[in-house]
Amino acid sequence: MSYTFSVVLLVVVLFGGMLSLLTIGQRLGRQNLPQETDAARARLTAVEAAIFGLLGLLIAFTFFGASGRYELRRQLVVDEANAIGTAYLRLDLLPASAQPALREKFRRYLEARIAVYRVLPDLDASMRQAAVAASLQKEIWAGAIAALREAPSQVTIVLIPALNEMFDVTTSRATAALTHTPAMIVGLLVALALVCSLLAGYVMAASKPRNVILHSFAFALVLTVTVYVIFDLDYPRFGLIQLDFADQPLFDLLAGMK
Repeated sequence: MSYTFSVVLLVVVLFGGMLSLLTIGQRLGRQNLPQETDAARARLTAVEAAIFGLLGLLIAFTFFGASGRYELRRQLVVDEANAIGTAYLRLDLLPASAQPALREKFRRYLEARIAVYRVLPDLDASMRQAAVAASLQKEIWAGAIAALREAPSQVTIVLIPALNEMFDVTTSRATAALTHTPAMIVGLLVALALVCSLLAGYVMAASKPRNVILHSFAFALVLTVTVYVIFDLDYPRFGLIQLDFADQPLFDLLAGMK
């Protein structure tokens, strides 16, 4: 299922469902309002407060998690730029004859790594670029090992850890890109929003019709936008919230290689 289709489905189901349940809640409230006692109203208020509190807690939890993963992805881009830059500089320690070929492979590798995320949301193109980068990793490693045979032993101690770090950060970024809010939690958030809509409609039954329409629309719109922002924040480079600005250190590094 594509990201765009998932977002449209989420927004339509949530907003339409909330408006429908708000209307149902209002009708139920008008039917029960004449027979409802103060004691019964107090008990219902306690239940409503608990459910709305749970919804607020879940919104805070999912937003905090999505924003934390967003920040982690941004930081990993910086970490990769630093790792590639460090390894590239340490090529100076290798024999001069081995440096040009490795530097060219580093440039191609960096271009492929940038493209892995810049071509999103085209997942097929991203996977192709990731395969190119993985192939270049092997070539860089083989070339570096061959060059180290002619270099002092101290160079091995310096260069190998730098290359390992450069390669390892790709795994960290790939894992971070695949880590999102579990579907069950998203489903629970949507379900709670719908239940709260029913309860909110019940509470608004005693209000004037004009106020009810305005409040119902505002309630559904605000909650739908909030859930969408959380969802979009968890998928940067796919929706309105983007992470492309974080690639600037990689572009600056690439410019310094040419």
